[in-house]
Amino acid sequence: MTDIEIPVYIDFKSPYAYLAVKPLRAMALEYDLILDWRPYNLPIGDYLGEVDTRNEHQWRRVRYSYMDVRRLANQRGVTVLGPRKLFDSTTSSIGLLFAKQEGVADRYIDLVFERFFKRELDIEDTGAVTAVLEECGASGMAFRDYLAGEGAEAFRSLVEDAHLRGVFGVPSMLLDDELFWGTERMDLLKERLRARWLENQTQAT
Repeated sequence: MTDIEIPVYIDFKSPYAYLAVKPLRAMALEYDLILDWRPYNLPIGDYLGEVDTRNEHQWRRVRYSYMDVRRLANQRGVTVLGPRKLFDSTTSSIGLLFAKQEGVADRYIDLVFERFFKRELDIEDTGAVTAVLEECGASGMAFRDYLAGEGAEAFRSLVEDAHLRGVFGVPSMLLDDELFWGTERMDLLKERLRARWLENQTQAT
């Protein structure tokens, strides 16, 4: 079983997406997958409220989410500090599209996630995102042109397509148009892949 492409939707402000990256890469190695990383701007305010208008129920959900994330992060030796505001991840998302074009997506993903959750990177800041891309070996000047031009339209079209596919959160993975949402569904995705692998092995013998 080779060259199965799995679209993976991530948002750089999502700690759950951050924690899914390494397990997904391990899964890709095990089953010869191609991971197609796709940015998605999660509208956190729509379901958790804006920071200054959240009710107590919403704050309980927020507190639990970060407690849960830190437990998972501690297991993996990863630092996850809660952001101090609701970020718009559009600039860093377009940065991912550009990084894919330049062949540096994996390095870009690692740097952006790690530094954002250490509070060392503002993913809304064009200069900061440009610097990360340059560190990865991409052209900062070309990215600024891309951001001001075709990048915004490419990202808008990608999000529209994601919604048509049923995507509503991150991390989301697609296998044969079947949606798997969240880190807790990665085991189910792996079961599907293993079943396909076993079927292929049977057919080959």
